Amino acid sequence: MRLAGAIFDLDGTIADTFAICFLTFRHTVERHGGPTFTDVEIRAQFGPSEDGMFERVVPARWQDAFTFYLSEYERHLPTCEVFAGVAAALAWLREHGVPVALVTGKSRPSALMSLKQFGLDGTFTIVETGSPAGVVKAEAIGRIVAAWRVLAREVIYVGDAVSDMQAAHEAGVLPVAAAWAPGVAAADLQATCPHALFTDAGAFHAWLAG
Repeated sequence: MRLAGAIFDLDGTIADTFAICFLTFRHTVERHGGPTFTDVEIRAQFGPSEDGMFERVVPARWQDAFTFYLSEYERHLPTCEVFAGVAAALAWLREHGVPVALVTGKSRPSALMSLKQFGLDGTFTIVETGSPAGVVKAEAIGRIVAAWRVLAREVIYVGDAVSDMQAAHEAGVLPVAAAWAPGVAAADLQATCPHALFTDAGAFHAWLAG
């Protein structure tokens, strides 16, 4: 397979950040007069970036909530690490001159904060973040492919969610399912017919290098 570019999701793909996402979102909503959400209920809110999520659940105080959330998220970030196999894969791509980009549903402030904490702030040639209005990943992937001036079918998008695989299919790139984070339902990802699926990030690195 000729690989002209690699695009990555962030949460659950590059690093196991979901625990702090759930913790900080729940704490922020409670502090700003909203209901107490379970992790499952928070995940069901995914689609818009965090600022958009707060607009929906605490509309009268969403700006204060978002500012507080960013502070709490930054405080908890040092507890998270990049998956070792992903770090190796990114190094391999860099060594072989393959351009890499990031497409995440996160807000720009929290995405850039995460990349800085993980030592990846200079890794991605393009960083596309989420929208408060809703899911925009397919469009973001398309913009990156156009900017790189490569064939979409020679680009991979690596993500851990069914919606990531759907966005990749919609954009015409190769969906690669990252099923290595705790709690990821590999069977649900497999049902989207990805180009490849990995339950271990090291196996993904080996696949690239092979």
